[in-house]
Amino acid sequence: MISLSQLAGWPIWTGMTGAWIILAAYILDRFIGDPRWIPHPVIGMGKGISALERGIRKRVSSDQCLKRAGVLFPIVIAGGSFALTWGVVYILGLIHPLVAAAAEVVLIATTIASKGLKDAGMEVYRHLSQKDWPAARRSLGMIVGRDTAHLDEPEVVRGTVETVAENIVDAIVSPLFYALIGGAPLAMAYRAVNTLDSMVGYKNEKYMHLGWASARLDDWANWIPARITALLLITGAWFMRLDAKGAARMVRRDARLHPSPNSGFPESAVAGALGIRLGGHNVYHGVASFRAYMGEQTRLMEAEDIVRTTRLMFWSAGAFVLLCWLTALVIWAAGGALWWN
Repeated sequence: MISLSQLAGWPIWTGMTGAWIILAAYILDRFIGDPRWIPHPVIGMGKGISALERGIRKRVSSDQCLKRAGVLFPIVIAGGSFALTWGVVYILGLIHPLVAAAAEVVLIATTIASKGLKDAGMEVYRHLSQKDWPAARRSLGMIVGRDTAHLDEPEVVRGTVETVAENIVDAIVSPLFYALIGGAPLAMAYRAVNTLDSMVGYKNEKYMHLGWASARLDDWANWIPARITALLLITGAWFMRLDAKGAARMVRRDARLHPSPNSGFPESAVAGALGIRLGGHNVYHGVASFRAYMGEQTRLMEAEDIVRTTRLMFWSAGAFVLLCWLTALVIWAAGGALWWN
């Protein structure tokens, strides 16, 4: 495992050390998450994005100039996040390697959101179990952009399952994937790209030109992790005695119907594994929209589908962490054999 940190002369992210750092970071997020009293890097990214947008809009207004200026977002925000994280880790490495390793663990953990995703989904589930429909709709409204005030129980379940499934990529697999390649600096750069997409990557009148580069980069960044996630979900469905064949079939049939080049892979896998149908009609700020169906409706959705999706999420996350660990072990062993020879 070689990262850009190593290329700069800092040898912490080598061999099995990086694998243990990834494992520790995942465990930290899994059980502690993001305490509200600790400032989160995404907050700083958001402020930086807003400040950069204000600065751009004060100086340019034409569509062509906005499109050119849109390239600044990935360069300044993602590039700046990488450079700042690299600098912090490098300086701490000069103090002591263990200090730098601890910093890597904490920084990578902030790029993951497995506990937060589980908590958000299970909050909706608890309200549904208590038959508190207004509270369930409000909780769903905190994690989706669609209007939720008039949704019935199956639609609340659908929105929750779709959100958890889609974010297995963004919140878990992708940051760990980039941590495996480049440690905390690259994981933090990915988180910046994902934050950019969530703030300016919209295909509406306001951001069509300014946010195009951010949206495109987010699509590219998630392309490989999304497909890895689909394979993990199919495997997880087999281990959990769900419909693994159905998951694989729905990925082949429906994944590319989704408007996102990546979100359809985890959503179609979950739909096939559970034997439900995702997608359909949504309303955003009073405007109706239709999203392609994912899966086949073999039964009505129920609140327990949220629990099943959460279990699939954790199985996939754990399997990917194990895959990272085994990859590092193979590279470490191969490197040792080459050195010995």
